Amino acid sequence: MHHDRRSLGLLADWLAQNKVTIPGMESTGVYWKPVFHILEDQFECWLLNAAHVRNVPGRKTDVADAAWLADLVAHGLARSSFVSPKPFRDLRELTRARRTVVEKKTREVQRLE
Repeated sequence: MHHDRRSLGLLADWLAQNKVTIPGMESTGVYWKPVFHILEDQFECWLLNAAHVRNVPGRKTDVADAAWLADLVAHGLARSSFVSPKPFRDLRELTRARRTVVEKKTREVQRLE
């Protein structure tokens, strides 16, 4: 994870050097999360709904995704999805972790019985 964090830090530096103000990323699976979480302290990050992006007129291919998303954000043709503020996300993650531990404990108690 340390190497990934450093690489994402380099990405943040590159974006700043190139005067990017709003990085936009597609909300595909969980792949956007580490990028968003690293960049959100330094940039106004836009999380773009994949279904909405597909509905915007124009051409979108796998090869040109990054350029296409950049154009949509730059020209105001996409809107950012709501992402909970970090304290709420942290609380949700903690709550999920607690639920997972309680469920594992319950399974083990049932298994022992």
